[in-house]
Amino acid sequence: MKITESPLLEVKNLQTYIKTKKGEIKPTNDVSFSINRGEIVALVGESGSGKSVTSLSIMGLNASAIKYKPESSIEFKGRDLLKLKEKGLRKIRGNEIAMIFQDPMFSLNPVHPIGKQIAESVVLHKKVNYKEALKRALELLNKVGIPDAARRINDYPHQLSGGMRQRVMIALALACDPELLIADEPTTALDVTIQAQILTLLRDLQQELNISILLITHDLGVVAEVADRVLVMYCGKVVEEGTVDEIFDSSLHPYTRGLMSSIPPLHGISKDLLDAIPGVVPNPLELPKGCNFVTRCDFATERCHQVEPELTRYPSGNRVSCWNKLDKEGEMKEHVTTSINS
Repeated sequence: MKITESPLLEVKNLQTYIKTKKGEIKPTNDVSFSINRGEIVALVGESGSGKSVTSLSIMGLNASAIKYKPESSIEFKGRDLLKLKEKGLRKIRGNEIAMIFQDPMFSLNPVHPIGKQIAESVVLHKKVNYKEALKRALELLNKVGIPDAARRINDYPHQLSGGMRQRVMIALALACDPELLIADEPTTALDVTIQAQILTLLRDLQQELNISILLITHDLGVVAEVADRVLVMYCGKVVEEGTVDEIFDSSLHPYTRGLMSSIPPLHGISKDLLDAIPGVVPNPLELPKGCNFVTRCDFATERCHQVEPELTRYPSGNRVSCWNKLDKEGEMKEHVTTSINS
């Protein structure tokens, strides 16, 4: 992993809101993180945690539905994407920042061959003729492991398997040599064997091309396979952040521990039932006072019901938003005042 001092992407105080007849919903509430060059950062959480809104905000694809608080900023190579008009975003979207969507069957155009779809993207952003763009499309299909690419380049999406369609989506995302790749649940609809192949492909391409990847997922198994750093989101907020080793070996937040304990073991004797986090994600219009996780947490105290904790860096390296962190045995350890604020 090659990292420069200046982050490629820096999200600062991302606060989004949607006004409804019943009140204001905040899909993301003060989300901040950065991605360095050549780094894979995973954004993890249940459905409704704000992962996809964060990624779509970076791409500028939800401006019509989502509003931003003035203090929000998304700086890409020093430019605030939230201040760019649509024309400026188009020059970046698909060119410098590309996205792999969750379901390629709905993302690819069903009436055009896959080669044509990749070539058209190259023509649009690189200003080359169609013949050269088609040659580039063939190179990419070979790079992502499409067998007999010279023949399959004329296939339509419905003629390909789910795994092959996802490879085409990756080729399409890489068509214009982006510096940042956003992968939104890239393995959700695939079986375990194909998932492993796609994850290996993403990791190999990242190392070969030295691109940065923001991986959106709810699957911690996927995270362990490819990511360098992990951000755990809950109810629109980052509740824990750390390296893969810090999260998997010494996670401190009860929510992160709940996600970890719900993963089936790869070795040894499996339990009949996996552990589950009690309760459900609260209604975004009726978030509890204090910590958003308080209604589902077995370790909640009176302070948790009254005051929202801030992200605090611990000696282990993790940044955690919790008054009562957990030790390695899952026992509650009260938040101490000597913690290092980030």
